[in-house]
Amino acid sequence: MSRSEKKIRVLIADDQRLMREGLRIILEDAEDMEVIGEAENGFVATRIAETLHPDVILMDIRMPLLDGIEATERILKQAALPHAGGAAGPRILLLTTFDTPELVVEGMRAGAAGYLLKDCSAEELATAIRAVARGQVLLQASSAAQLLAGLHAVPPPVSEDAQPLVEAEKSGLTVRELEVVRLIAQGQSNAEIAAALFVSDATVKTHINHIFSKLGARDRAQVIIKARQMGLA
Repeated sequence: MSRSEKKIRVLIADDQRLMREGLRIILEDAEDMEVIGEAENGFVATRIAETLHPDVILMDIRMPLLDGIEATERILKQAALPHAGGAAGPRILLLTTFDTPELVVEGMRAGAAGYLLKDCSAEELATAIRAVARGQVLLQASSAAQLLAGLHAVPPPVSEDAQPLVEAEKSGLTVRELEVVRLIAQGQSNAEIAAALFVSDATVKTHINHIFSKLGARDRAQVIIKARQMGLA
């Protein structure tokens, strides 16, 4: 890695101290990464993210006081506020176990960039962080099918397309953002999108800000045009 290349700034959020220390040791061996902080719960992760602005957050789903899913939504919502620059915010990689597919679905819908099983190797961890830092959506092949089934099990489906995860990865959007794009293309207002996806108006605005940033669009009309050019809507 050359001196001019920027390191990926990583925040580790996990309620188990041993897990945090293990992740830090692994990441400190990577020349292109630096750990800028650790958090034992979602509240601390939210505060650190707001002040230190990490590129990637390794977010445990199950934590006390504030879990990883709610923390994900709060962090991304905060990053999208005007006083925060309206940026897309950090890329959040959920840390999970085999028994939490339904929680992974909720996390992806909250805006997470992907998920990683806790029994992954050090190499898989580093590769995953680099991938989401580049804007990719990360899904482990071993349980992607289960996640896909869970995403379609949450009504209402936006499309009959059987490969939303693949399309999301190609576009750099999260699965939730892809859903919002398609609803925008259908002419739905923010309030209608919020009702369709069972989220708040503020959450919809956050997703739209992320979409504008990722697609390089200035307004909803450009989102529709770019989405159709990319075959997303």
